[in-house]
Amino acid sequence: MADVPIATQTAPKRVDRTGTGFRAALRTAPGATLTLAFAVPAGSIAALLLPAAVAGSVDAVVRGDSATGPTVRLVAVLALGLLAGVLAEVAGPGLAADLTARLRRRLAVQVTDLGTGARNPFAAGDVTSRLVGAAPDAAGLVPSLLGTLGALVTSLGGIVALALIDPWLAVGFLGGLLPGLLVVRLFMTRATGLFTDYQVVQSGLAARLTDALAGARTIRACGTRDREITRILAPLPELSAAGHGLWRAQRNAVAQVLLLAPMVELTVLSIAGWLLAEGRIPPGQLVAAAGYAALGLGFLEQVEALVGVAHARAGRTRAAELLAVEPAGYGTARTLPPGRGELTFRRVSVRVSEPGRDAERVVLDGIDLTVPAGACVALVGASGSGKSTLAALAGRLREPDEGEVLLDGMPVTRLARGELRRAIAYAFPRPVLVGADLAGALAYGRPGADAETVTEAARMAFADDFVRRLPAGYATRTQGLALSGGEVQRLGLARALVQDARVLVLDDATSGLDTVTEHHIHEAFRAGLAGRTRLVVAHRATAAAGADFVAWLAAGRIKAIGTHAELWSDPTYRAIFTTRTPDPNTTR
Repeated sequence: MADVPIATQTAPKRVDRTGTGFRAALRTAPGATLTLAFAVPAGSIAALLLPAAVAGSVDAVVRGDSATGPTVRLVAVLALGLLAGVLAEVAGPGLAADLTARLRRRLAVQVTDLGTGARNPFAAGDVTSRLVGAAPDAAGLVPSLLGTLGALVTSLGGIVALALIDPWLAVGFLGGLLPGLLVVRLFMTRATGLFTDYQVVQSGLAARLTDALAGARTIRACGTRDREITRILAPLPELSAAGHGLWRAQRNAVAQVLLLAPMVELTVLSIAGWLLAEGRIPPGQLVAAAGYAALGLGFLEQVEALVGVAHARAGRTRAAELLAVEPAGYGTARTLPPGRGELTFRRVSVRVSEPGRDAERVVLDGIDLTVPAGACVALVGASGSGKSTLAALAGRLREPDEGEVLLDGMPVTRLARGELRRAIAYAFPRPVLVGADLAGALAYGRPGADAETVTEAARMAFADDFVRRLPAGYATRTQGLALSGGEVQRLGLARALVQDARVLVLDDATSGLDTVTEHHIHEAFRAGLAGRTRLVVAHRATAAAGADFVAWLAAGRIKAIGTHAELWSDPTYRAIFTTRTPDPNTTR
């Protein structure tokens, strides 16, 4: 299995592509966002009022006054703090969950719109890593930022309170605070970079594992399990280095803060003791000064919260990289042009970049081809000649770098998404059955199709018999269903037929069938789809022989156009079909 390169792209700065900012949070989960926005400042207010309330109680006791009033105020402050804490614990995770779901949906839509090929530079494992890991990290940004801002406001309030008690207390506190702020700043810069590195390496691991799972049979057949495991786990030292680097950064920051905090508190208490001895503050203010000093240092002690912010920033960057890739846009035309499915490729060219090569490789080079309405055209050529790429252009599964594709005279780029999908249907060599049961899977491209339509399509694809032999027939669950490759291909054909599109594209969609079944299916299509435009990527002579004419591709260009029988006289054409085939004049 080859290593899969991980694409990295930088999203434009100051653009919230992820939808995890405060405004997006208000739109996604207004209740949780507003609750958290109330709980955080309420918690800060309660924390700032608490030392003053304790000081009032202490002074009342020292003076011998009634402690009822100060006690009631103290209880009220404690109740406010408790309420704010409970609301924050409930709203924070709820908001993060809602934002995670929203971002994952956006990423899933983006990946689906990008599809595969040149527009999507990210490997499957890398995309999975961003969906599974980066999305929840990014979604934690608002809760983490609100918590950190709350700690900052509380700290600043504590410093202001010290200054109100006596300016010398604030001076003593700030003398030790500035080095602590430098420690926090350096930690945040270091941690964000390390989290990003960790996630990039992690996505590389996921890409390697996905690659290996796709080739599991090859690995078993070649007996290369141990070598493949070594390849998959090769990035572990780099992952470990990033993880240990983050741990060391956090350890150093915590150690420095823990050393600094007692010194600052001791300085404030010493000054408060001197002020008390001088009679400049009452005993309760000494207690308050100790409390406010602890609050002022609270921001420095929020290393865990800062780790959450760094984690969220890294996840946001990773998600924004994927969202920054622009998918092909769809048109606005919601009415198909009049016609019966004439498909025109006008000077279309496709180029791809390859690792290790400066120049792009030309896959299709200025192709001009018209598929008449109602005709069946076979695309024939050696491997790498561009057959499947040309077929993909019809339904915009791939975009041409140059040229355009027209359906009944209208550029397909002008069609809205739904109209394009209703106009052009595909069947693939390795279809995936998407749906809860077989009936739903066959109607996947045309939701709401009735049972008769589904059954008729299955009959034409020679799938009805084996489906009815299943225990639950068309209600059989697709999850865990064991079918042969040929059976799955016939279901894929049926699914494409259910769509009832003007153009049917068969991309090597019968390669897993025996020649007899394939012949029967092509005969059924010829009779049942008369007048329906078909574009067939053909690897067998039987498929090419059943077409009205053949477009022979070689090196990205059309070498010849004619019937299969006409082209058969060319030995180069015959060499394309490696298996023994019947005489082309007798297969139709």
